[in-house]
Amino acid sequence: MTALEDISVTTIDGRASSLGEYSGKVRLVVNVASKCGLTPQYEGLEALYRQYRGRGLEILGFPANEFGGQEPGTEAEIKDFCSTKYDVTFPLFSKIVVKGAQQHPLYAALTTSRPAATKLPGTDFRGQLSAHGIDAGAAREITWNFEKFLVNRKGEVVERFSPDVPPNAEILVSAIERELAASV
Repeated sequence: MTALEDISVTTIDGRASSLGEYSGKVRLVVNVASKCGLTPQYEGLEALYRQYRGRGLEILGFPANEFGGQEPGTEAEIKDFCSTKYDVTFPLFSKIVVKGAQQHPLYAALTTSRPAATKLPGTDFRGQLSAHGIDAGAAREITWNFEKFLVNRKGEVVERFSPDVPPNAEILVSAIERELAASV
């Protein structure tokens, strides 16, 4: 197992886990929130999961409340919201801190592995936040909810996508397909 896979996390139901539980699979790690303008991405993430799960894709959702308090609920409320509003079946985890002094070790490892996010051509999500008076922080930090990290079957972070890259974007789908086609 890689060091990334050894990091302890807790499922939304309170069970101890790690990314190592999904070793040998391609993983898309996403910090999620229920009251964000990007929350409808849950629908696209679930569609990706249903399309590619049989080929070895796991989508791992980590609720976080660092961005405008957009994930204020308890684990039970988050789980209920995701299942009733978006029929989410991919694994969800307990709320964690993805940015700042209390950053969870998983997100410290992810952002260290991939300090910059891939954007859609002609977009500047950080600039959009700044135009609204929101400090997106340092370039290495998580910008906002729904930032995505693609982890290969070996447990290596191979790509990072800006929050505004939707789950059906060609750059994301092609990266997932490339990693699913690769052997361990």
